[in-house]
Amino acid sequence: QVQLVESGGGLVQAGGSLRLSCTASGRTFSNYAMGWFRQAPGKEREFVASITWSGTTKDYADSVKGRFTISRDNAKNTVYLQMNSLKPENTAVYYCGQGTNWGRYEYEYDYWGQGTQVTVSS
Repeated sequence: QVQLVESGGGLVQAGGSLRLSCTASGRTFSNYAMGWFRQAPGKEREFVASITWSGTTKDYADSVKGRFTISRDNAKNTVYLQMNSLKPENTAVYYCGQGTNWGRYEYEYDYWGQGTQVTVSS
């Protein structure tokens, strides 16, 4: 079965950086788009970034554009989210999703990881 495992979360001070990873197994990684979403306490899950199967096209939420970078290594079945200049409002559980359609909506992704906590202190 398909499994997605996120890692790299943690506690960081405002202005710091973290790099999240999501490693997939169970089907051919390079055939699918990947996305990162996050859910803060008391809020709905929201789109952060996405990348097409080839890695040539990327999309970002306005709130993270210029600070976060999504990338993928199809040889390692892994997608990354480099997060720089972190802010306290970036505190959330970050989830990766895998899907056939590349987009900003949860329904476009078939499988999800368990999430990794990112906490940014002020």
